[in-house]
Amino acid sequence: MNSYIANPLEFIITTLFSLYILAVMLRFLLGVVRADFYNPISQFLVRITNPLLIPLRKILPGFGKVDVAAIVLMLLLSVAMLFVIVLLRGAGVSILPLLLMAVGRLVMLALNVFLVAIIVQVIISWINPGSYNPVNALLDSLTAPILRPIQRIIPPLSGIDLSPLFALIGLQVLKMLIQPLLV
Repeated sequence: MNSYIANPLEFIITTLFSLYILAVMLRFLLGVVRADFYNPISQFLVRITNPLLIPLRKILPGFGKVDVAAIVLMLLLSVAMLFVIVLLRGAGVSILPLLLMAVGRLVMLALNVFLVAIIVQVIISWINPGSYNPVNALLDSLTAPILRPIQRIIPPLSGIDLSPLFALIGLQVLKMLIQPLLV
């Protein structure tokens, strides 16, 4: 396909698929950490992901805290996105490399979600500490499994919580260790 049309088309496809995959990822992660289901942001994620998740849940039941249908949906969407991009570029298509790339992209997306969540939570704590808003409640639920163990090891020093710093360093190192395996 002509690159004049293919590049914008690839951008649109990547953006739309990535945003929806992010919504499914957030719903999946918030479900794993048992975040407030009635939070307005949780409700938004539920409403936009239900049309594809509900039919899959009829086929694929959950396994404990793990929403198998959400994992499969993220994989299917990621593989579909990569498949369309490869076709737009005019390259050959093989399903196994696409599946491995999709898994790698999802792992990196999950790590990036935690990185961004911690950064946003820190910024909110600087700007408006101690106040309640729906975003802060979800961020606290999402980051608690990462920050709480660090907080047990490194308590606040003079009232300053350094656990987000160590969590960010750890997540970034994890990304650096995983990234070469995916290329």
